[in-house]
Amino acid sequence: MFISRQNNSGGFFIGLFFLFYGGHTIRQPFYFVNLFRDFINNEGIKDVLQVKDSYENTSKNNMKQNLTKIAVCSLFISGAGLALTSCKGDSNAQQQQTAPTLATLKVTESDADLNTTYPATLHGKNDVEIRPQISGFLTKVHVQEGQKVAAGQLLFTIDQVQLQAAVDAARAAVAVAQASVNTAQTNADNNKILLDKNIISAPAYQTSVDQLNAAKAQLGQAQANLTSAQKNLSYTLVKAPVAGVVGTIDNKEGALVSPSTLLTILSDNGQMEAYFSMTEKEILTLTDNGRKNMNQVLDSLPGVELKLANGEIYSQPGRIVSISGVLDPSTGSATVKAAFPNPDGMLRSGNTGQVLLPQINRGVITIPQKATFEIQDMKFVYVVGDSSKVHQAPIIIDSKNDGVNYIVTKGLKPGDVIVIEGVGSAVKDGMVITPKN
Repeated sequence: MFISRQNNSGGFFIGLFFLFYGGHTIRQPFYFVNLFRDFINNEGIKDVLQVKDSYENTSKNNMKQNLTKIAVCSLFISGAGLALTSCKGDSNAQQQQTAPTLATLKVTESDADLNTTYPATLHGKNDVEIRPQISGFLTKVHVQEGQKVAAGQLLFTIDQVQLQAAVDAARAAVAVAQASVNTAQTNADNNKILLDKNIISAPAYQTSVDQLNAAKAQLGQAQANLTSAQKNLSYTLVKAPVAGVVGTIDNKEGALVSPSTLLTILSDNGQMEAYFSMTEKEILTLTDNGRKNMNQVLDSLPGVELKLANGEIYSQPGRIVSISGVLDPSTGSATVKAAFPNPDGMLRSGNTGQVLLPQINRGVITIPQKATFEIQDMKFVYVVGDSSKVHQAPIIIDSKNDGVNYIVTKGLKPGDVIVIEGVGSAVKDGMVITPKN
């Protein structure tokens, strides 16, 4: 009767009443201390029952003493009831507080169009190294870095003084040789007349003919030297062999250059080529273990996209145009080339990015990569069970992914609910959550 939850308040006031009117009869100072100690030792209820039995046979003073004891017990039991109620409320509040609301995902099967990513380096269709063919000092740089130039446009000028002098000297030598030829020709013609009149002998005439031939040979040599000097002089004007964009120019005017000096790189970037690598296993998959030749593979491959360094997708789609027929023994991979149009010249030689090769998978389970965590090279997810209690479950994923989602081949089935928020930080195995779709 005294510990009934519904009567806690009534018992509290009854206890105050008896304590007020009956407390003056207590003479022993440690009476309440002993009473509480007995109650703690599970004897309080027994004392209350004993008081009830002796109530009718006690004197008035003893009755007041026993009633006072009942009042104290009632006060203690009422306080204990309130404390238990408060503790229970605190426990419920704490349980609600420790059940965080987290986003979940119901597993289903669907067709997944995932992109396999390959790190790539971009080069122009024709990257030409511009090097001088003679040694000398740069006297003029006619272009700037990044400038678009046409084929045949002048890029650099090298000191022409010495080479121009060589041309002049060679031209003079040609003139001298030509004069010698003319003299020898005249002598030969005169000797021919004299020979016909039997004035000179045949050997004398032949000597003049030989002198003419020698003079002509000297003229030919002089002309060859002139041509060589003129060609060397032309090398002082470094021109663009193809149209393209000028690369870095490390040597400025006044620098001494030679045939080993790289002046710049001229990139024909009207069409860009992205180079990346595929593993031997991927090549075997593409060729169906060698049942398809490379031309059939290239024709059957879908178009590819280019993910730029800033994360954006390049507006122009591309295609794979070649796959190397030789594997690199150090890496076990083959070089693949994809071509992308570059009409506005946005892409530059040397850019980096990622080639995205799409692959369609029918009737598979896909989950976000953020819903997984890894323990000793194994992938796990948190599955929501009965009473919203989560437990970790191992999964097996496909080796190909797009960097955002995984294809689960084992460990989950349609209808399972997994946690996709707070994995690796807020979620623990065995905890209770409030699912949020």
